[in-house]
Amino acid sequence: MSTLTPRPERLAHAPVLLRDGRWWWVSGPGAFPVTDPTFTSTLNGFSQAMAAADQAVADLHARQSRAATSGARERR
Repeated sequence: MSTLTPRPERLAHAPVLLRDGRWWWVSGPGAFPVTDPTFTSTLNGFSQAMAAADQAVADLHARQSRAATSGARERR
């Protein structure tokens, strides 16, 4: 399996944003860089887990689509 990379966007309803490999805390007045290494490590792990979940859902949809297509051919 290839390495999953975090998406360069806002993270799942969280007030953080990954841009150019750097996490930013987003609030009303603007965005501030996240500098705590423990926190950024946790964000990286969560982002990778979200990317893996997104990939699993995409794979499931693809399998279901292939099954529906082959089932339609068999009924003809």
